[in-house]
Amino acid sequence: MKLFLISIGSIFCLILLGWVFAANDLAMASVFSPKLEQVRRTTFENSKAYNDGMIQELRAMQFEYIKADDKHKIALASVIKHRISGFPETNIPSDLSDFIRSLP
Repeated sequence: MKLFLISIGSIFCLILLGWVFAANDLAMASVFSPKLEQVRRTTFENSKAYNDGMIQELRAMQFEYIKADDKHKIALASVIKHRISGFPETNIPSDLSDFIRSLP
């Protein structure tokens, strides 16, 4: 009987220990996951590939804007302004920056 109670107590302790580890893992993830994602995002936004890709995309939009008729220019200007909103102005070449400032 004593062995049975010790076995049941051991199983209960193992289950309780599993719950504690799971709760600790959840608490650690809730604290550190947002910070880790912010570091990843900052690293991505400062990468050469992201900056070069954004400038290339803006140049393509500039070309489309120049080719477009008056109705489409309004829509394209809105898209370009929205796309550029979170991008640092210091990373934009001066000719492209002048174009963006000239948009209606």
